[in-house]
Amino acid sequence: MNTRSRIAFAVAAVAGAFGAWWALRPSWQVPLPTAATRAEVRMQDFRDALYFPVREFLSGGNPYDPAAMFAHWPVRQSFNLYQPYHLALHLPFALPGYRAGALAFAVVSLLLLVVLAAMAASRIRSRVPLALGTAALAALLVLSQVGKAQLYLGQVNPLVAVGAAGALLTRSSHPRLAAVALALAWLKPQFGLPLAILLFARGSRRVALSGTAVAAVASLPVVALLVARGGGLGPFLDTIAANLAHATGTDYGAVDSPTAQRVDLAAVLFRLTGWLAPAAEPLALAGVLAVSVLLVRRLDRAGDADATAVADLLTCLAVVVAVVHQPGDVLIAVPAATLVAVVWWRRRREHRWPLAGFAVAALAVPFAHVHVVDSAVRALFSVRAAVTLDGVAVVAAWLVLVVFAARHTARAARPEFVAGRAG
Repeated sequence: MNTRSRIAFAVAAVAGAFGAWWALRPSWQVPLPTAATRAEVRMQDFRDALYFPVREFLSGGNPYDPAAMFAHWPVRQSFNLYQPYHLALHLPFALPGYRAGALAFAVVSLLLLVVLAAMAASRIRSRVPLALGTAALAALLVLSQVGKAQLYLGQVNPLVAVGAAGALLTRSSHPRLAAVALALAWLKPQFGLPLAILLFARGSRRVALSGTAVAAVASLPVVALLVARGGGLGPFLDTIAANLAHATGTDYGAVDSPTAQRVDLAAVLFRLTGWLAPAAEPLALAGVLAVSVLLVRRLDRAGDADATAVADLLTCLAVVVAVVHQPGDVLIAVPAATLVAVVWWRRRREHRWPLAGFAVAALAVPFAHVHVVDSAVRALFSVRAAVTLDGVAVVAAWLVLVVFAARHTARAARPEFVAGRAG
C-alpha cells in the first residue's frame, strides 16, 4: 500500500475499533434474564433463539414447542424454525453462564462481520488493496444500523450471511466449499430455500443439492432425538404446526402486523396498502422467484462479468424479498452490492447502468437507518412509516434491478439476435 492507502487504513481501523467496542457493549452490560427482564431488548435474539433453546434441548425438552419455552425460561419470543443443527452448532455458547455466553457469541459475530467485509473486499481487490478494503468495509458495517443490530440483538445473521455470500462467491471455483457455505445459509430456511432454488437455476445444481443435503444430514440426529423424546413423529409434527401458528400470530412476525420489522414483498405491500391478498406470502415467494430465476439466467448467459455481478446482487435481493425477512437480513448482499457499486461507478455514463447505482443506493437505506434517522422519520411521519421505510427501500432495490436486468438482456433474448449471433 502507498502512503495514502496506509493513512486510510489507519483511519478505518480506528473507526472500526471504536464501532466494534460500542457495538459489543450490550453483550456485557445486559442484565441476567429473569421474568422481570423479559422485555429487555439487548441480546434478546441470543437469549430467545440460542441460549435458552439450547438449554431446553440439553434439559430433555423440545425448544420448538412455544408452550414449553414460555413455561420453562424467561423468554419473550418463541424459538422459530431454525435448522435443528443450530442447537448443536451453537451449543458451546449455551454451556457457560449467560453473560459469558453472550459476550463470546458477540465476539464471534463481530469476527464474522469482518470475514464478510473481507469477502466483499476480495471482489474489488483489483481496484482497492485487500487490507484497506476489508478495514473500510468492516468499519462501515459495525457503524451501520444493520451491523450494530446484529451485535445489539445477538442475531445469527452474520453466520448466515457469510454462508450465503460464500456460496455465491465460490460456486464455480470451489463447489464443495460452496455447498458447505449453502448449508450454513440453510440455518434459517427462509435463506436456504430461495437461495438453493436460485443457485440451481443458475447452473450450480450440484452446489444447491449438496448444500441442502449437508444441512439435512446435519439436522437428522437432532430431529431423531426430538422425535424420540416427544413420543413419535405425529406429536413432533404437531409441535411444528403449533410453532408456525404462534409465529404467524405475533406482532413482530405476522405478515399483516403494522409494526413488524419485515422487508419482504408481501409484508411491505400490506403496509403500503392495508390490504392482504389471499395466500399473499406463497404468491410473493413464487412470483419473486419466477421473475428472478428468469433474469439471473439471462444475465449469466450474457457472457459479461459485470452482468454476472448484477445477477449475484439480484439473487441476494430475491432471497430477501421473496419470503419473510427483516432489515438485518440484507447482510447477505454486502459482497455483491460492493462489486456492483464499483461496476456502476465505472459504467455510470452508459445507458441503463444508472439503474444499478439506484438499486445499490436503495439497498443502503437499512444500513443508514440509525437512531437519529429513525427518530426524524417518526417525528415527521409516523411509527408505521419508520418501520416500513427499510422494506420499501429493499423492495424498490429489487424492482429497479429487475428493470435493469430485463432491459440489459432484452436484445440478447430476442430470437433474431440469437439466430444472427449463431449464424
